[in-house]
Amino acid sequence: MNEKLTMYKERITEYWSGQTSKQKAILLGTVISVIALLLLLLFFTTRSNYVALYSNLTLQETGQIKETLDARGIASTISDNGTTIMVPEPLVDSLKVELAAEGLPRSGSIDYSFFQEQMGFGMTDSEFSVMERAAMQTELGSLIRNINGVNHANVMITLPEESVWLNSTNQSSTAAIVLDLAPGYQLEPSQVQALYHLVSKSVPNLPIENIVISDQMFNDYGYENANLSQSTLSVYEQQRSIQRDIERDLTRNLQQMLGTVVGRDKVLVSVSTDIDFTQENRTEALVEPVDPENIEGIAVSIERIAETYSGEGTVEGGVNGVGDEIPNFPGAAGQGPTEWERTEDRINNEVNRINRDIVESPYKIRDLGIQVMVEPPDGLDVLPQERMDDIQQILGTIVRTSISGVYAEELTQEAINEKIFVSSQPFEGKVEFEQQPIQAIPIWMYVVGGILVVVILLLLFLLFKKRKTEREDEDMFTEEDAMRYEVPDLPNEDQSISATKRKQLEKMAKEKPEEFSKLLRTWLSED
Repeated sequence: MNEKLTMYKERITEYWSGQTSKQKAILLGTVISVIALLLLLLFFTTRSNYVALYSNLTLQETGQIKETLDARGIASTISDNGTTIMVPEPLVDSLKVELAAEGLPRSGSIDYSFFQEQMGFGMTDSEFSVMERAAMQTELGSLIRNINGVNHANVMITLPEESVWLNSTNQSSTAAIVLDLAPGYQLEPSQVQALYHLVSKSVPNLPIENIVISDQMFNDYGYENANLSQSTLSVYEQQRSIQRDIERDLTRNLQQMLGTVVGRDKVLVSVSTDIDFTQENRTEALVEPVDPENIEGIAVSIERIAETYSGEGTVEGGVNGVGDEIPNFPGAAGQGPTEWERTEDRINNEVNRINRDIVESPYKIRDLGIQVMVEPPDGLDVLPQERMDDIQQILGTIVRTSISGVYAEELTQEAINEKIFVSSQPFEGKVEFEQQPIQAIPIWMYVVGGILVVVILLLLFLLFKKRKTEREDEDMFTEEDAMRYEVPDLPNEDQSISATKRKQLEKMAKEKPEEFSKLLRTWLSED
């Protein structure tokens, strides 16, 4: 065994001494790279990935679970200020089942199963009332914790005492709830309303006005009745939201248009509006002539009456009911020859009758103001006047087209110019952020990949070199075998010492040519 180790050591030493410095560096780099690669693979394959077993725990619950896991020899870590306990990922599912079978985590509060354990003949009414209220608070807190964003809920319920008197007034219950919300989470109005209904229906004789709900920051959540009409504040918020939307749209459009011309970071736009929220409902009943020029309608029916009379007069006394009011009519007796003529036209004209039910929509832009600040180009103190005039003209067109038609009719060019302000000055308070390149792949991945590529190329190079050397050795041995021929033994005539040595040398040359060549080199060096 020692001889083999010595032989391997000599061969390695001989091989190492026969290499050049470049080849030695390559071999050392290859060995170091392979070792580093194996260490990295071992690190990533043996590293444990910890995931959350339970979260949103109390400190008491975390301590119970941590103690149980330590007793079993399971590694675990605690995070989120003691509210989350983490274990290796492969053990999560099995640990949840096993801990649930043991009743962990235990919250330390009373639930309804506590009655079955403590129920007995010795329990008084006062003890039962206390446990009933504690169990009710616990169950109600568990229900509230199921709401998204609620980490924990503390519920305090006050139940009225039952009176033995019939004429006593029934008192109502009260409830106070403190919610522990997740960081940055806000309850929606619908969730608050659902909480009030949940608590009111869970506790007997508990009206909604006797419930108080707040969070850990002492922010109160009031109950808003959806059946009531909108309050003045809600109407104001709605109108303010509409005004902000209109101003934001105008600002974004102007910012995009002017930013394309002078640069997106070289222009600031501010828009203020006055919105008319008045909604008008009116009914119009109009009568218009068909022919507006002559103010005439269409003749539907025409009736013409013509009368003529000729005679010598009338009888004595005249005609009853006839006087001097009608011209050319014989009213008095004894007149001479009489003639009269009457023509009457009766025309029925039809006109245009228009009935309109008009609903004027609100949200009209009654007034508009635009303020624009532009940073001049590099090397200039202010923007050229021609560019300022172009911006002024563009803004004037936007003001004229944005204001509603009723209010825009009274605008003059001077009034429009008063609603626009354009300024050009350097932006001294502009904050510049350095954009850091986003690396999708970590740098160490590139390093490991480069080392792997170098190792693979080096191994391929050594493999090809080894195969080439083996082929050359095979070709050389083939040529030596072809050139080798057997030398016949000399006749055994001389049995002297020199002849014996000569035969030994010939035998060595045939069987061990390498040792024979070393022996010859030794003799030559001594000579």
